[in-house]
Amino acid sequence: MTKPGAEDQAGLAGKVVAGDRRALARAITLIESTKPEHSEEAESLLEALLPASGKSVRIGISGVPGVGKSTFIERFGLHLVEQGHQVAVLAVDPSSKVSGGSILGDKTRMEELSRHPRAFIRPSPTGGTLGGVARRTREAMLVCEAAGFDVVIVETVGVGQSETAVAEMVDIFLLMLLPGGGDELQGIKKGIVELADAVIVNKADGDLVPAADRAVAEYYGALGLLRAPNPDWRPPVLKCSALLDEGIDAVWETVQKHREIMEASGARAAKRAAQAGAWMWAEISDGLMRRFKAQPEVARELQGLEREVRAGKTTPTAAARRLVGLFIGD
Repeated sequence: MTKPGAEDQAGLAGKVVAGDRRALARAITLIESTKPEHSEEAESLLEALLPASGKSVRIGISGVPGVGKSTFIERFGLHLVEQGHQVAVLAVDPSSKVSGGSILGDKTRMEELSRHPRAFIRPSPTGGTLGGVARRTREAMLVCEAAGFDVVIVETVGVGQSETAVAEMVDIFLLMLLPGGGDELQGIKKGIVELADAVIVNKADGDLVPAADRAVAEYYGALGLLRAPNPDWRPPVLKCSALLDEGIDAVWETVQKHREIMEASGARAAKRAAQAGAWMWAEISDGLMRRFKAQPEVARELQGLEREVRAGKTTPTAAARRLVGLFIGD
């Protein structure tokens, strides 16, 4: 029996695959919706789009504040569309604590790329999600792939251990740094550096060129002391100037070389399989937490027990045991 709304979602999926940009935007809006009534519709849509997805190069980009991620992504994206690629950018903005919406507005920061007919930019609020990626970034990536985009870029918020979630959903993770040398590397969480498949020193222009050259050497030496994400690939350190559009082609060549090596060794397929499994468990965790909080007995006791824990009147372990017992009817 066909689920209610399934035929509508099949029609929307057909338009997405045909390259209809309005349909693509509607599809992403649907899967990002937090309304319970939209969850089954989004699931039906993703099921319909899944066979057409998975064919893109998935690139994650993160970096320290002020490193120029948006400028770099615009130049990088323009370089790719000029070569005939179709580029989708999922630019994850910090969420406004007032409205919950995006507060940076990446389309205004990538004006030239956003106007290109072979590019698509979608700013999405994080909604407070750890990892610097929006709650449905994975699904949005699949929708963009089904729409024919062969390069999907995920730009994340900031740098820190909570930002490493992007590495769990892309093929190659690029970390952007400033020409600050080893001192800057010391201030960055080790975890995110270990996940980097390539480091890019941006703003290598003007008086900063000598500093950028030193930084490249220092970063490369420092990375040699860390465990690489894959034994078949030693993360390179590249320099570029997004402002002057220099070194951008070398970054794309690195992405292509990484893909060739990972595909030849079977690492790319294994990584995507592991990512799909992790995605499933993340959905299970989210689903259980939603049901847990919505369960009437839990909802009645939750706030009171949390207040007691915060006040030191009961232990977190005892409160958790009580709530889980209510949830499972123990």
